[in-house]
Amino acid sequence: MQIILALAQINPHVGDLEGNCGMMLDAAQTAKRAGADLVLFPELTLTGYPPEDLLHKPLFLERVEQQEKRLRQGLAEMGVDVLYGAPRRLENGDVLNAAMLVEDGRETFLTAKWNLPNYGVFDEQRYFVHGEEANVHTYRDLPIGITVCEDVWHAHGPARTLMELGAAILLNLNASPYHLGKWRERESVVSDRIHETGLPVVYVNQVGGQDELVFDGGSFVMDSGARVSLRCGFFREEIRLTRISWDGDGPAQLDHPKQTTVQNQFLRTGYCGPWRAAPHSEPFLSPTLDREREIWGALTLGIRDYVRKNGFTGVVIGLSGGIDSALTLTICVDALGAERVEAVMMPSQYTADHSNHDAIVQANRLGVRLASIPIGRLFDQFKADLAEEFAGRDEDVTEENIQPRIRGTLLMAISNKKGLLLVTTGNKSEVSMGYATLYGDMAGGYSVLKDVLKMTVYDLARARNRWAEEVGLAHPTPQNVIDKAPSAELRPDQKDSDSLPPYPILDRILKLYVEQERSLAEIESLGIDRDLAARVIATVDRNEYKRRQAPPGVRITARAFGKDRRYPITNGFKVC
Repeated sequence: MQIILALAQINPHVGDLEGNCGMMLDAAQTAKRAGADLVLFPELTLTGYPPEDLLHKPLFLERVEQQEKRLRQGLAEMGVDVLYGAPRRLENGDVLNAAMLVEDGRETFLTAKWNLPNYGVFDEQRYFVHGEEANVHTYRDLPIGITVCEDVWHAHGPARTLMELGAAILLNLNASPYHLGKWRERESVVSDRIHETGLPVVYVNQVGGQDELVFDGGSFVMDSGARVSLRCGFFREEIRLTRISWDGDGPAQLDHPKQTTVQNQFLRTGYCGPWRAAPHSEPFLSPTLDREREIWGALTLGIRDYVRKNGFTGVVIGLSGGIDSALTLTICVDALGAERVEAVMMPSQYTADHSNHDAIVQANRLGVRLASIPIGRLFDQFKADLAEEFAGRDEDVTEENIQPRIRGTLLMAISNKKGLLLVTTGNKSEVSMGYATLYGDMAGGYSVLKDVLKMTVYDLARARNRWAEEVGLAHPTPQNVIDKAPSAELRPDQKDSDSLPPYPILDRILKLYVEQERSLAEIESLGIDRDLAARVIATVDRNEYKRRQAPPGVRITARAFGKDRRYPITNGFKVC
């Protein structure tokens, strides 16, 4: 027997039940027209992932059930079967993270996620109860085992149980969030399960941005020899088809891409556009990406979906002539198009002429609207109004911080007036050290570089310039912006190095302490000066209160500020 299976790597919108159902029906129709018998959707497709405390609303769960009825009716009319994820409320009020199989418009099988992750960005034990039974379902004479995301990560777990119950293939539904290199981890884990069970695996993952999380897609098919025979693209919606064959004995067989005549790929022409067939040159194994292209894909998708799904018309950015705002501007233009990006220069008496020049050059190269609102007069007025209150006290960081707070007020006014999302430009190194001003340069709705260390900022700027050069375009980031010493330009001749350790050393310490939770002794054992490491650690811990008030931003590491790292603000524990 043979089954044509479609992997529907789609981009659901959390909470938009009607829109998600329509998207599923649209994808199912496209797959049906391409010859699919069964369409696989990601984990919790109907609600989007993660739905979080929406799951505590009875009305939300009622509407999930209503949309499931609509889905089944639509599938019955078009004559295609689907396997999809949605929450399923039980009679006692408990909720399952479930996978449902719909055949001929009827739900014929349901299974629930066994292993509910409760670490990192996951809180599933807050919402769901564990599945307790594993059953193999026979679909058109093919015995299939169905697992949900985390289930496939556990040795001697559901995958093995389903193999022992007679499954010939494993179908795995996922909402697996991105961090750098995550695709390698997924394929390695699935390879381990295949070596454990001898069964091929079809792994479908969602794609899209959801607050700070990005889902990178990369769905794949791995045969019983643990070879990847199909891989969807990263950071884009796709539908792919493959053929499953089974002769009634042993594991199912998957056609090698070079032999199949039915495998095809469908791409979105736009986030609200129709599906279209990809060019014949599109490979069956979509290429993996190097480090910079991976991160770029995550950052652009994250900001694009945050803007789109939250209904903003575009973004506004304070452009200083420095590396962080330059990179943020380029990312936003790549994500949204120049017509949806506005930049604002807000020079003071401390702003260098080269900074103004570099900002103008970059805005012109990228084709964005650039406004200039000098803040010198406002700054002088603030100081004059505060003169009596500050009498007898020397100027210090207080006056420095007034400047970014003026800029933050101006940018928020533009955001309010024009309906634009204010995107902040601070990076992870600065956020870690509290080298940012509350209600100033931290003011805004989203932070593209929140999880990007300073040295990675430079790596990305150089890489993006290189990609432009490869296609004959001007560098989006002027070379002077990359070459000059970074400065907040809040006082004469200021440099970041006046307040922070050199960024290569700082970033190394931050990777060890923030991202890997290494102790001071461990950091020192790696050849880093103990006093310097202790100073960095103390500064990181002292600035938790600032990070708690920072806007969300794209997560690209396995240990970002936000859901990954939840420390109390009022905290008497001292690391050193």
